[in-house]
Amino acid sequence: MKVTLKDGSVKEYEKGMSVYEIAADLSEGLKRAAAAGEVDGEVVDLRTMINKDCSLNILTASDPRGLATLRHTTSHVLAEAVKRLYPDAKLAIGPSIDTGFYYDFECEPFTREDLDAIEKEMKKIIKEGAKLERFELPREEAIQLMKEKGEPYKVELIQDLPMDAVISFYRQGEFVDLCAGPHLMSTKTIKAYKLISSSGAYWRGNEKNKMLTRIYGTAFDKKEELNAYLEHLEDIKKRDHNKLGREMELFTTVDVIGQGLPLLMPKGTKIIQTLQRWIEDEEERRGYMRTKTPLIAKKDLYVISDHWGHYKEGMFVLGDEEDENSEVFALRPMTCPFQYYVYKQSQKSYRDLPCRYGETSTLFRNEDSGEMHGLIRVRQFTISEGHLIVTPEQVEEEFAGCLDLARYCLKTLGLEEGVTYQFSKWDPNNKEKYLGDLEQWEKTQQKMREILEHLGVPFTEAEGEAAFYGPKLDIQTKNVYGKEDTIITIQLDFALAERFDMFYIDKDGEKKRPFIIHRTSIGCYERTLALLIEKYAGLFPTWLCPEQVRVLPISEKYNSYAGKVCEELKDNGILAAVDERAEKIGYKIREARLDKLPYMIIVGEKEEEEKKISVRSRFLGDEGQKDLHDFINEICEEIRTKRIRTEENKN
Repeated sequence: MKVTLKDGSVKEYEKGMSVYEIAADLSEGLKRAAAAGEVDGEVVDLRTMINKDCSLNILTASDPRGLATLRHTTSHVLAEAVKRLYPDAKLAIGPSIDTGFYYDFECEPFTREDLDAIEKEMKKIIKEGAKLERFELPREEAIQLMKEKGEPYKVELIQDLPMDAVISFYRQGEFVDLCAGPHLMSTKTIKAYKLISSSGAYWRGNEKNKMLTRIYGTAFDKKEELNAYLEHLEDIKKRDHNKLGREMELFTTVDVIGQGLPLLMPKGTKIIQTLQRWIEDEEERRGYMRTKTPLIAKKDLYVISDHWGHYKEGMFVLGDEEDENSEVFALRPMTCPFQYYVYKQSQKSYRDLPCRYGETSTLFRNEDSGEMHGLIRVRQFTISEGHLIVTPEQVEEEFAGCLDLARYCLKTLGLEEGVTYQFSKWDPNNKEKYLGDLEQWEKTQQKMREILEHLGVPFTEAEGEAAFYGPKLDIQTKNVYGKEDTIITIQLDFALAERFDMFYIDKDGEKKRPFIIHRTSIGCYERTLALLIEKYAGLFPTWLCPEQVRVLPISEKYNSYAGKVCEELKDNGILAAVDERAEKIGYKIREARLDKLPYMIIVGEKEEEEKKISVRSRFLGDEGQKDLHDFINEICEEIRTKRIRTEENKN
C-alpha cells in the first residue's frame, strides 16, 4: 500500500500498519511526539490500522487536534485519580475543550484543596505510565460492564447510542472508561497539566437533570506553554467583569431581588447613560425616528406575532391562563410588535419608506438559571432596538446601513477586534419551530446570502439558529474566558408584516407587503458594559469614564482654588470632582489611580499663584503644569472624538 505524507512524499508498505507504527518508521522523534493521526482528512486514533492507499498526517500537540487528544487523555487520568480518592463518585463525561478539558462527576463539590490532592494523584498515575488499550464490546456486554462498575451515566450514554454504533472503551491500568477516542498511547507522555476550578453542571446541560460536579483543567505539551497560559488566566481574573465590575462599584446583585436582575450603581449607570445618549444621537443622525412603547402587553399581541406559540417559554407571563375571565399579560421580550402599530397608525406609501424606528428598549426574558452570568446574560436588560420597514428594492441598501452602524459602534468602542459573523439559518427538518414555508425561507436566505457576499462580509453558516420569523446575521465576540456571545444582530423578516396586516401603497397604487429588518446598533447595554470592563480592565476611554478628572488640593488651604477649577471643568461638560479630604497628596494620588481615573489635577500654592494646574494622567504620567483652559480644550477634544488612548507612552 502507498501512504502519502503531509510533505507530499510517498511511503510504501507491504502489509497493514497502525498509524503509530508508521510514525515510528518515519522517525523516533515523531513516534515520541505523536498524539493522533489524520487519515484522508479524518482524525483517528494512533492505534488505527491502515490497510489501503491513503494520505496520512501524524498529529502532534503542536496541532490543535493533537493537543485535543493529549487533553482528552489527561481528562481520563483525572477521572482515574478521582475514582481512586473518591470510590463512590460516578463518572459522567470528560471531553477536551478549546481551553483544556473537563470531567463531570456525581459527588460532593470539590474545594481547591481537593483539586490539589487530585493533581498529586494524577502525578502518580502519570508516573506509573500505563498504556492505554482500546477495546470494543457488543451493546449488552457494554451495558453489563458499566452496571457492574456502578456507572449509571455511562449506561445511559450506551443506551442512547444508535443500534449500529461501535461501542468502544479505553483501559489504562485498572481504570476503564467508555470512550470513542482518540487517545495517547500511554499516560507517561503527559508532561504539563493543571486543574483550574470546580463548579456545578447539569447532566447533559438540562436544568431538569441532576446537578453534577465538574472539574475544569488544562494540559499542554510543554511546561512553558502551561505557565504562559496560567499567566493568561491571572490576567483574565483581573479583567473578569463579574469581579472587577463589583470592585469598581459599577453594578451589584442582591439575592432578594433575584438572579439575572443586576443593580447598576451610579458609576455604571453613568457609563450606560453616556452610551445611550451617543447611540440615540447617532441613530437620529442616520434617519431613525424614536418611539417609546409599553413594557407589558396583553397576550393577544403576542398571539398575533406568534411569540406566544414560539417563544412563550422565554417570557414572563402575568395572570391566570386557566381563568377565562382573567386578562393575561406578559412582559415584553422584544419591541417589534409594538412598533408595528406605530407604523400602522397612518397609511404609508412607497415614498414614506424606508421607515426607521429606534427605541432604547427595556426587555425581559426568562433565561434558565444556569445561564445567568454577571451582565453578560440577564433577565432584564436594555437594548438599542430598531425596526426598519422597507420595500423589497430597499432591503440591501438598508441592511448595509444597519451593518455600517454596527461596525461604527464596535470600532468606536474598540470592540471590533476578533468579532465574527454568523449567518443563522432555519432548520428545514424542524419546520414547526418557524413561521412560513420552504419557498419563503429559501428565497429570504438566498437574499441575505447575496447581500453578505456583495458586502464582502466573511461569514460562517449555522443551521437552526435563525429567529422563528426569518434568517439573521449574528455578530459575535468572546468574553475573557473564551465563551462566544452574540452582541449585535441584523434580521430579515418576511413573515410578520403579513400577520400584522402591514402594507404600503406602491407606485402602481396597489397595496404591497413590506420587508422588515430587525436590528440592534450596540446590542444589549449591560452586555456591552461587561465587554468594555473586560476589554479595558476598567481603564475606560476618557469619554466613557464616570469620573474623568479628579482635582487634588495639596492641603486644605487650597480647597477653594480646587473648587473653582472643578466648577470650570464641569461648566465645560467634564465629569470632575474634588478630593477635599485631609489626607496627604501621595495618598490621594494612589486612591485616584486605584479608581482608574484618566486624569488628576494637583493644585497647591504655586498653581494658585500662577493660576495654573499640574496634570497627571494614566497615559503620560506627570504632564507638568498647564494652563487650565488649554487642558480643558485638550480633554474636550479627546471626549468629542471619543479617542482611545493607551498607556504605552507613560513615564
